[in-house]
Amino acid sequence: MLSENDTGSSLSTASTKENRDGLSNCICVDDFEALATTKLDRNSCGYYNSGATSQQTLLENCTAFKSWRFRPMVLRDVSSVDPSTEILGRKISFPVCIAPTAMNKMASRKGEIDSANAACSLNSGFTLSSWATSSIEDIAENVPSVLRWFQLYVYKDRVLTKELVKRAENCNFKAIVVTVDTPVLGRRYQDVRNKFSLPENLVLKNFEQQNKLGFSDGVRSSGDSGLAEYVASLIDPSLNWDDIEWLKSMTTLPIIVKGILTAEMAAEAVNHQVDGILVSNHGARQLDGVLPTINALPEIVKAVRGRCEVYLDGGIRNGGDIAKAIALGAKAVFIGRPVLWGLACGGEFGVKKVLEILRDEFILTMKLLGVTSVRELQSTPNLVVHETNILSKL
Repeated sequence: MLSENDTGSSLSTASTKENRDGLSNCICVDDFEALATTKLDRNSCGYYNSGATSQQTLLENCTAFKSWRFRPMVLRDVSSVDPSTEILGRKISFPVCIAPTAMNKMASRKGEIDSANAACSLNSGFTLSSWATSSIEDIAENVPSVLRWFQLYVYKDRVLTKELVKRAENCNFKAIVVTVDTPVLGRRYQDVRNKFSLPENLVLKNFEQQNKLGFSDGVRSSGDSGLAEYVASLIDPSLNWDDIEWLKSMTTLPIIVKGILTAEMAAEAVNHQVDGILVSNHGARQLDGVLPTINALPEIVKAVRGRCEVYLDGGIRNGGDIAKAIALGAKAVFIGRPVLWGLACGGEFGVKKVLEILRDEFILTMKLLGVTSVRELQSTPNLVVHETNILSKL
């Protein structure tokens, strides 16, 4: 259980009633971003918000959605709509889940537990990062009812990696989300300038016990980005498709690969019989200049041909973005930074409000599109098309 002394950054006071009451003016995700920037310290804000190098993809992850246009149906009875869907056989109330993000206790006192509670309260899903400031066991004990997946980085120490998978399995996590786009850490200028380090009062909780054996449970800078130094020393850059087979051999949990951006890699993933593909560019934090995820999604859906589930993260900021991703073939979308902004602004209350805003905007978009279910949104052709296709016919 969370102890009274288990606190986050001294600057993260947003879970107080006073700060929660201040959220009445936050009516969209962008409002949360603006408010969170005033509440987070430079080290934390830079880490959460920055992208790789020139941040081209960071910008385009959001702006690319604007190039996809709706073709709504009218005179449809939308007096009752059902936004629920299923992921890996589990029903969720709307197709939005929480993506894995590291070190949540830099934003709120309870960190990942706040996020998981918010997801649970709305019957959504929650993904715990390997680099969380709450452990696998913390989530299972404090939020036992939440649909939970575990995001895995493959360490050079394969015994440790296997142990993480087994701990997740033993704690009733429902899937392993293995990140495949991080053989090395992308260059993030803000982290370098800030010499990013995890605050001294926080640890990577999944490695707290291993720390007694000499394994680092912290992220400390010796002059560069502390996280870049951590990844270079501990994460395995030799990760390859054989390791997906290795992971499958050690667990009965579904395996989802996170970080696929091309049809060729999606086909390879299907050939290795993965259970899901998360179309992701790591929040634009790895290789700058790659496609925004919404533009990569259609070719991946086409290559997969229904042989596994496809999800998307990156750039989701409103209910229209969600509807576009679902109409283009995603089973669900995952949100990262909006959750962190919610945490910084109001802890569990802030995250819940972010999710509620996105849910309500999604339902509104469904009605204005003339669809009454997620299945109809997914199966109706040409509800969403790229604007170049429209302009080419003019």
